[in-house]
Amino acid sequence: MKKNALYAQSGGVTSVINSSAYGVIKSVMETNEINELFIGKNGLNGVFEKKFFKLSEMDIKQIELLPFTPASAFGSCRKKIKKDEELKKLFNVFQELNIKYFFYNGGNDSMDTANKVNDYAIKNGYDLVVIGIPKTVDNDLFGTDHTPGYGSAAKFLSVSMYEGLLDVRSMAKDSTKVFVLETMGRHAGWLTAAASLCSLNSKISPKVILLPEVAFDKQKFLSLVEESVMKDGFCGISVSEGIKDDKGAFLSDLGYLDNFGNKQLGNVGNFISGMVFKELNIKVHTAIPDYLQRSGRHISSKADVEEAIMVGKKAVEFALKGLSGFMVTIDRLLSKNYEVEYKMIELSNVANHTKYLPKEFIGDNNMSVNENFYKYASPLINGEFYPKYKNGIPIYSFFNY
Repeated sequence: MKKNALYAQSGGVTSVINSSAYGVIKSVMETNEINELFIGKNGLNGVFEKKFFKLSEMDIKQIELLPFTPASAFGSCRKKIKKDEELKKLFNVFQELNIKYFFYNGGNDSMDTANKVNDYAIKNGYDLVVIGIPKTVDNDLFGTDHTPGYGSAAKFLSVSMYEGLLDVRSMAKDSTKVFVLETMGRHAGWLTAAASLCSLNSKISPKVILLPEVAFDKQKFLSLVEESVMKDGFCGISVSEGIKDDKGAFLSDLGYLDNFGNKQLGNVGNFISGMVFKELNIKVHTAIPDYLQRSGRHISSKADVEEAIMVGKKAVEFALKGLSGFMVTIDRLLSKNYEVEYKMIELSNVANHTKYLPKEFIGDNNMSVNENFYKYASPLINGEFYPKYKNGIPIYSFFNY
């Protein structure tokens, strides 16, 4: 009797996570080794509640729209498994549905969950293949050159910074002179650095980049801003939500924890703007794109979409070979042109690790990035993969959950 598969999405969403779902779905449709694919509604919440989409009942037209659709088409979750009782309940559902293959699409905490599921299966003799599918806009997932989701968020932020700086430049003579863009990035500054990619096409770029890897230096920061305004007439600042002081404390958090126990960050852009206005008496405007940077599918990177599809396809390919306890990785080849290959890393080596922005990508003043970063990131934002539009609005897939 042929076995079934389960796919679920987890954690903060991206503009291309559904492209990975598409890769999984298309691969399952093309194989005879999997009888049915179940998709958890709202991630693992749907598994615990026995609420699923079945591939055999899904509208093919909606499936074909998945690569163009941002956020989670099936619902995501921030479900942290803490007790063996929860794992036992999960495996009861697996057994009831005859699940042999489990595909979990997420980031750092999600890979920890997938690793726990894999360990529990081994410990209890349950025949289960577990494959992690990488996803995160933060690009902080260990063991892979980059993650699906990062390239598109980087593209969104670099375009937003470019347009924001053109705006402030045009008004700087007698109005706003400083533009602050707050980016996501709890511990790693990949997205914050990405805002500087607008310099690939222009002389205009943020002159100050505040990274979580570098302790915030107030006096150096204010000096750089003042110098930029004096020289250029205006200044752009890209700041990570996760910047810290020299004691390791976040400069701004919202005072509560998320379901994974992480401090909920935010509003550091306004904190920095207030500092500039108070200390330098310069008018500042602040942009906090928040969810928009991770769900801005209308400006996604073609390279990102295509790689997101491929990690989904490779997950099924590796699973059908009987490989379990791994996450799919994107490995960059050392070639003249940008090329990648898809490999695997053990989930235990990924779970709860963080990939930081390397020191060799950070400028000498610790508030900028250099050519090493541009060389790394520029291929990831290449190309456009626009959705179709109707009545001036993108056409996205829609599933009820």
